[in-house]
Amino acid sequence: MEKVKTNATFDPDNVLLSDKKTGSVPTEQGDLVIKQVVDDSLVTKLAKYEEMDSLRKKFTYLAEGPGAYWVSEGEKIQTSKAKWLTVEMEAHKLGVIIPVSNEFLKFTVTDFFEQIKPKIAEAFQAKFDRSVLFGGEDSPFPKGLSVLERATEEGNIITQSTSPYSDINDLMALIEDADLEPQAIATTRSYNKDLRGALDSRNLPIFNDAHNGVTADVLGLPIVYGNRKSWDKEKAVALTGDFDNLFYGIPQGIEYKILEEATLSTVVGEDGAPINLAERDLVALRATMHVAFLTVKPDAFAVLQPAGEPAGAEA
Repeated sequence: MEKVKTNATFDPDNVLLSDKKTGSVPTEQGDLVIKQVVDDSLVTKLAKYEEMDSLRKKFTYLAEGPGAYWVSEGEKIQTSKAKWLTVEMEAHKLGVIIPVSNEFLKFTVTDFFEQIKPKIAEAFQAKFDRSVLFGGEDSPFPKGLSVLERATEEGNIITQSTSPYSDINDLMALIEDADLEPQAIATTRSYNKDLRGALDSRNLPIFNDAHNGVTADVLGLPIVYGNRKSWDKEKAVALTGDFDNLFYGIPQGIEYKILEEATLSTVVGEDGAPINLAERDLVALRATMHVAFLTVKPDAFAVLQPAGEPAGAEA
C-alpha cells in the first residue's frame, strides 16, 4: 500500500490563508479590504415586492381594470368587473461556502466573517439580478421568464443605432404601444457617455446626470444602474418596462452558519480526497437564501441590444 504523505502542502485558490506565516504577529491588524462585488439589486429597486412565507406562492394581480358606460337619465347603470389573474411564483436557493484558515482569522483579521457578510449579500443580489434580467443556462428559474426572454418573445427588441435619443424614444414607444407605462431605464454607467451628448428634436439634452440627491434621468425616466456582475453587456445596452408586471419575493433572507467539522466535497486536497475542515484546522462560512421572481406580461418589457448582436434569450 502506498504510504500517505504527511508533509504535503495545501494552498487552493478558494481558501483564504494567513499572509504572515512566520515571525511575530503585527500589533496593528489592518482591515481586510474586500473588493466591491455589485451595487444594490436592480430588481428590488424596480419590481413589486410580494410577501412569501413558503417556497411557492399563488397570488392574484389586477390584469385589467373595470370598464365604464355612458348612462342616460333614468337608465340602468351597467355592471363591470376588473380582470384578476392567478399566478404562482416559486423561489430557488442561492448559496456559497467560504473556507478560511484559523491562522488567517487570528493573524490577518479578527472580524472577517462580519466584514464578508454584506459582500455575500451583494454577490447574491448580483446573481439574482442577472437571472431576472437575462436568464441563462445556470438560472434555476423556468426558461422564458426573464425580462430579456419576455421582450424577445414579444418582439420588443431594438438594435442600438448612432442616435441615443431615437433608441430610448423607440424603446419607450414599444411599452406605450401596449398601452402600458415605461417606468425606468435600466442600464450601466458606461452608457452615460452616449446619453450625455444626445439631443432631442429641439436640440435639448435628453440626459440629466445625478446631482444634489436627484436621480439621473433620460427623457424624464429615472435611470437605475447595474454593473459587470449583474448586467450582461453582450445582451443589452439598456432596457425598460412597466415594472408593475415584475414581481419578486424573498421567503428566506440570508442565513449564515459557521462550519468547523464539515467535509467539503466540492474542494479536494493534494491527495484527491474531499477537504475535511477539522483535519486541516479550517473553518468555513456557509450562506444561503431563497429568492423568487415572476414576469406576468411579455409586452411590458423592451430591450435595446448592442449593434451587431442578434436578439435572443440564450445567455
